[in-house]
Amino acid sequence: MFTPIAFAVAGAGSALATRSCLRRAGAPVTAWAAAIAAAALVAVWLRHHAGAWPSWWLAVPAVLTVFAVPLVLADLKYRRLPDILTLPAYPALAVALAVAAHGGGAAIAWRAVLGALVFGGAHAFVHTLSPRSLGAGDVKLAGSLGAVLAATGWPSIVLGAVAAALLSVALAVGGPRHPTVPHGPGLLVAAWALAVFAGPGPG
Repeated sequence: MFTPIAFAVAGAGSALATRSCLRRAGAPVTAWAAAIAAAALVAVWLRHHAGAWPSWWLAVPAVLTVFAVPLVLADLKYRRLPDILTLPAYPALAVALAVAAHGGGAAIAWRAVLGALVFGGAHAFVHTLSPRSLGAGDVKLAGSLGAVLAATGWPSIVLGAVAAALLSVALAVGGPRHPTVPHGPGLLVAAWALAVFAGPGPG
């Protein structure tokens, strides 16, 4: 009983910290971020507790959760992915992926590096062609998420891109009218779901 409570408290605490960061960046998000992050981290623990993947993978979805929840909320509300969270996500996820590679094999590290380059590069290319359809924040986010997606296996790069596009379409159709559609929530939700439910690829 103690462990899921600890994860819930950690999730809520991390959300309060990142919410403070976003407030300083001019993009404050709802206090519900704490409850959402707590629930998401408990879901991560439940997958780990069920034996869905090895302990050395735990840090990857846990760290991703810390950044994903506030960034999703910020992008939905402001159509922004502030640098104050997108940039620190790189070293934080790099450490988590290094732990995973130490436990699961060097192939995880190589895939993560290549995934960051491929996924980030593809988004940078689209942004260059059409800045209005894909923002600079999405490009900055794509590199770190590409590393996570590739670490779960190369098919996840394609699955993540397709799922993100479908979620963006759903937001465009079902969400409130707005000149732009946020792409970040789709990317973040897809990467989080694959990290939690697919787990690590071969080492």
